[in-house]
Amino acid sequence: MHLAKSSPIERIRWHQLRVSAKTVWSFVELINAEGYVGVGEATLGQHEPQMRAALASFENAVIGRAAEDVDLALQSASARSLPEFAVVSALDQAAWDLIAQARGIGVAAALGAMQRERVPAYANINRGMTSRTPQGFAAQARCAVADGFRAIKIAPFDEVELRGRTDAKPDAWHIDAGLARIGAVREAIGADVELMVDCHWRLNRDAAEAVLKEASPHNLYWLECPVPETQEMLATLAHLRDLANGIGVRLAGCEQMSLASGFAPFLRAGAYDVMMPDAKYVGGLREMLRVAQSFAAHGVAFSPHNPSGPVCHAVSLHVCAVVPALDRLEMQYAETSLFDELVDDVLPRAVHGEIEVPVGPGLGLRLNARLTRELASCDGFARHASQGAPHAAPGAT
Repeated sequence: MHLAKSSPIERIRWHQLRVSAKTVWSFVELINAEGYVGVGEATLGQHEPQMRAALASFENAVIGRAAEDVDLALQSASARSLPEFAVVSALDQAAWDLIAQARGIGVAAALGAMQRERVPAYANINRGMTSRTPQGFAAQARCAVADGFRAIKIAPFDEVELRGRTDAKPDAWHIDAGLARIGAVREAIGADVELMVDCHWRLNRDAAEAVLKEASPHNLYWLECPVPETQEMLATLAHLRDLANGIGVRLAGCEQMSLASGFAPFLRAGAYDVMMPDAKYVGGLREMLRVAQSFAAHGVAFSPHNPSGPVCHAVSLHVCAVVPALDRLEMQYAETSLFDELVDDVLPRAVHGEIEVPVGPGLGLRLNARLTRELASCDGFARHASQGAPHAAPGAT
């Protein structure tokens, strides 16, 4: 069967948009000779200059080629940093968007056979909170449950900075502060809603053991990224996984790895029950599917990392639609109403803990050109914030 082919890519647009006081989203658009636009997301906070430099060095792999002919294998093989992989991933996403548009199908259908039309998801409430008190955590968690989520993730250990060091003792007050936030959220959401805890690599072995023990009454679904993900920590992670499994908790991590080879040491070491590849950093959508296959071969759950903007969210939904085995997809919750506004409110909402895969050709969304221009200007975010835009819950009912 002859498949429609897209016209050559003529231009690349880079968008660096401040969407909150602490967050910048980065997007790339590929524009072909017929005026079709493919979009990808490369958000990686505080690495925007490095990503722009990577884009300048990689653009020759894209300009002048039809999307179907874009081959970023050389760029993936030569990439040595997360900013470089973020740009490779975003260019690949945008190329797939153009490919699917040319065929009049969604990206999921272009990637393979659809396994599901609705994707189980959980709300990461961390970035949307203005109060870091236990009460603030609890209030945000209640809102997420009311907005259709049946699983919640928090990052409660703000004060802990052990970062795996064996010569440092955990401060009991700092650990207790995190445990208080966990307890408040569990009380707020009840026993039937799943609760994940992200440690952002802040703990060491002793602190992680203490957290698992003290948080046991709160019935965690998983504990995520307890210690730094280095070669030296593989044995510690395997030990913590055994300890967690003994009390009915899973260990999760690997959100910043690139290529299937980046996950391989953790798979061999038995470090995690759940691994969390990010479509922004893994090195392309086909690579994302290869990673999922490698997880399945090792009995590890596939649960994509996805706490950023609307384009990566749409990309992740399409990937989740075609992988044979899926745990659930992360989604950033209520950081900014721009999550929906920037793509003209086309993203499906969470209903009973699930989100529909976007419909329509390609990814099923476009960046709002007017809003993109406004946010790219020096005072664009300030102007938008001063308009009193509602702080809506993105992707939620």
